[in-house]
Amino acid sequence: MSIPDPPVTPNALTSAASASSPEPIAVVPSNVRADIPVAASWNWVPIRSLGPRHRERIAAHLIALEVSDRYLRFGYPASDAQISKYVDMLDFEQDEVFGIFSRRLEVIAMAHLAHIGIANPDGGQSMSEFGVSVLPRGRRRGFGRRLFEHAVLHARNRGVETLFIHALSENTAMLKIARNAGATVVREGSESDARLKLPPDTLASHVGEFMEHQAAELDYRLKVHARMVNRLFVAPKDLSIAQGETTRVAND
Repeated sequence: MSIPDPPVTPNALTSAASASSPEPIAVVPSNVRADIPVAASWNWVPIRSLGPRHRERIAAHLIALEVSDRYLRFGYPASDAQISKYVDMLDFEQDEVFGIFSRRLEVIAMAHLAHIGIANPDGGQSMSEFGVSVLPRGRRRGFGRRLFEHAVLHARNRGVETLFIHALSENTAMLKIARNAGATVVREGSESDARLKLPPDTLASHVGEFMEHQAAELDYRLKVHARMVNRLFVAPKDLSIAQGETTRVAND
């Protein structure tokens, strides 16, 4: 029996909070890479909005997931071809995708906020579904939790009343993030549903989202500049190549 193509809505999740990844702690494990920003409960994490021009990077991120993580993210061990089709079908006009970049400008964590509910009279969506994935080298840093919090802020500012998560029951850490946020979790065998009632938007929530967006864009530009300077010191003879690559990345 053939495995179905992955759905465009994030119906099964993995996260920085996969079952093998504990909650973020203040002490950084020895195997943590230095090129990835550390996130603790009191740290700000730059989160960028992704668009159609980022499809290649999104695909590279998801394809880099291990088989067990693909199983948690999609509900089955999706193949590279199925992941590519999922990325091709992302509707950036309807849904929203967010990413966290390493200093090497790799997408190490991303979230998909799919607006699946019936529109409210004010034009907002009554329900949105949340899905998240984090590469192994970016875990134990709270990225899953921060992407969830970012999605909550983003959703409420668009009139969303309920944030929905459908996860495998074995993904206990993801469900813990939802519970800690106040979500109601209902388990049905191997799968679980979590629903979080969102408060209405306020002036403060819109200002907060705007400030996060501006800070994340500044952070990304600084990383682009730092990467260009670093490459010039490492390989000055590749100046034209470095400039070309940096220009391409900066345009993202």
